[in-house]
Amino acid sequence: MAYELKHVFASLPQMERGVAKVLGGDPKGNNFLYTNGKSVIIRNIDGHSRFVNCVRFSPDGNRFATAGADGQIILYDGKTGDKIGSLGGEKAHSGGVYAVSWSPDSSRLISASGDKTVKLWDVGAGTAVTTFNMGADVMDQQLGCLWQKDHLLSISLSGYINYLDKNNPDRPLRTIKGHSKSIQSLTVHKNEGRTYIYSGSHDGHINYWDAETGENDDFVGKGHSNQVSKMVVDEADQLVSCSMDDTVRYTNINKKEYSASDLVKMDVQPKCVSVASGGLTLAVCIEQVVLLKDKKKVFTLDNLGYEPEAGAIHPGGSTAAVGGADGKVHLYSIQGNTLKEEGDTLEVSGPVTDMAYSNDGAYLAVTDEKKVVTVFTVADGYSVKNNFYGHHAKIVTLAWSPDNEHFASGGMDMMVYIWTVSDSDRRIKLPDTHRLHHVSGLAWIDEHTLVTASHDASVKQWTVKF
Repeated sequence: MAYELKHVFASLPQMERGVAKVLGGDPKGNNFLYTNGKSVIIRNIDGHSRFVNCVRFSPDGNRFATAGADGQIILYDGKTGDKIGSLGGEKAHSGGVYAVSWSPDSSRLISASGDKTVKLWDVGAGTAVTTFNMGADVMDQQLGCLWQKDHLLSISLSGYINYLDKNNPDRPLRTIKGHSKSIQSLTVHKNEGRTYIYSGSHDGHINYWDAETGENDDFVGKGHSNQVSKMVVDEADQLVSCSMDDTVRYTNINKKEYSASDLVKMDVQPKCVSVASGGLTLAVCIEQVVLLKDKKKVFTLDNLGYEPEAGAIHPGGSTAAVGGADGKVHLYSIQGNTLKEEGDTLEVSGPVTDMAYSNDGAYLAVTDEKKVVTVFTVADGYSVKNNFYGHHAKIVTLAWSPDNEHFASGGMDMMVYIWTVSDSDRRIKLPDTHRLHHVSGLAWIDEHTLVTASHDASVKQWTVKF
């Protein structure tokens, strides 16, 4: 049994205000030089009236440019520090300038501004040759830029990376729309002959990735406004997602567009969603369990006597299993539009953190805070098939392989295990799957391809060999 990392769909950078290693600025708009990274002031240089956001030397070292919150870009002699002039006169941009980047031949530079534009400058003439209009939304403010050989790139407040087109300044050649916040949920689905990975993050952003090429985009329109806690695709090719904005949303993945009408407002915050045939959705909320059918609430369970944490509907749509903080799994029969408690509970080792039925409905796997995965055999009255041990910290997520013989679990210990249902000792260990944070989402593309997501805002694809 072995594994290898196949793809990493990298996150977008989280931008920070930066200064050059050899030059800095203070809030009064003064520039001062550094020596070997130590803050030894060689000379104060007046120029800006507000904070200096960025300083960059030209590649030939003859000049350096400073970009300020006052909208100015000022040029200085690289050897003496004497002021040469300003680009664009009194103001280069109508908003603060956050970054500049020089061309390789030192004759031009680009600047990124809060006025939602990027400008291409002829340094010798001091004039803007091209203005790239990046949009009208507040998230279209430009916080960073890079001139890399023949490529001009900028970074928006949204976190998107834009490849600029000098021949068409109103439309980027390409925009990379990954995550700039921690990923909280993950699912996969085959659509129009291709497999897509769907990831939802802490800021409500949902992204979809082509599993083969890594190309990605997001849905058109306004989606969730807060953390996307769980996602799954139903039989109608709808991405069903629940969020800390107290909604369950249904998004047609073929149209790739959010719908204002396909939104269900919940009474309290949902934690988890599960779907089954017949248009059924189970939403596990704070102190509440809700059954939905055809995108409408049809039944609500209150006063449960325990705090529900996770839930799953049997693929046949006959049973809903709800895991609680009481260390039990509560079973409910689905009768028409109602949930009926049968009085049956399953014992696990600790508070439930996640759960899922196998794709064929033969097994129910449950993870808990006590670092144990318990698998129950459905046809045998939910008797325990096996207990799986190995994690060194709380397990937070699991996913079944399409072969129904294996499943993966991810824990706060930053490890992922791939288990064999029939043999609890036979496992594959993926240590440090995401080195900076624990795995927050798992999904299988096929029986040999596992996808992981993490709070490090990246998605990884692994090839698994049994």
